[in-house]
Amino acid sequence: MPEGPPYPLHQRIPEPEIMDEDEQVRAYAEADFSAPHEMFVDLFEKRLGKNIEGLFLDLGCGPCDISVRFLKRFPNVRLHALDASAPMLTQAKRLITKENLKERIRLFHARLPLTGNELPCKSYDGLIVNSLLHHLPNQAIFWDAVEELVKPGGVIFVMDLLRPKDKETAQRLVETYSGSEPEILKRDFYNSLLAAYRDNEVSEFLKKTNLSHLTVEVVSDRHFLVWGKR
Repeated sequence: MPEGPPYPLHQRIPEPEIMDEDEQVRAYAEADFSAPHEMFVDLFEKRLGKNIEGLFLDLGCGPCDISVRFLKRFPNVRLHALDASAPMLTQAKRLITKENLKERIRLFHARLPLTGNELPCKSYDGLIVNSLLHHLPNQAIFWDAVEELVKPGGVIFVMDLLRPKDKETAQRLVETYSGSEPEILKRDFYNSLLAAYRDNEVSEFLKKTNLSHLTVEVVSDRHFLVWGKR
């Protein structure tokens, strides 16, 4: 990570879309994301209640730590989990087997934009997404998929990183929240912060779509949330 004076981050700096380096995937799967991942499930319950059921899609599921936490919290939910990284899905399969959840979750290997044949279900009762938006080259790819994949009245719940005001702040966030993690994970976190959107950028984009009614809110010093019903 560069040192020196602050560099304002008026625009995002995109990063590679897919995390598929062996060392990268292994570091991500072994890292302790329990705090933000449990926060994701807690915020879902606080915003949308406990009586959640049906078939949900976890878009950009990674090694499925959030998927597993979500299924444990909401026992009447079944889940399809999709990711563009085959090594991530290998890690996910191990976790699902360990947690004895193979009957409630199915894994799918695909990337956005979908062509229409990657998933057996065309629309879902709900969609959960954590930290996928900042990996994509533009917002349209993401929000078009969200609108297409959720049935009318279905739940939409998206959490992503919030781009800090400058690179100095990004470095400080990395050291605060991943200072003891491997260097490759710290590098990825830093690059992801630079690639992230700001809440106002997402709000402005959604105003031009059929999802303009969704709530956009900042929920931590490094996360924002977009939630509501289709």
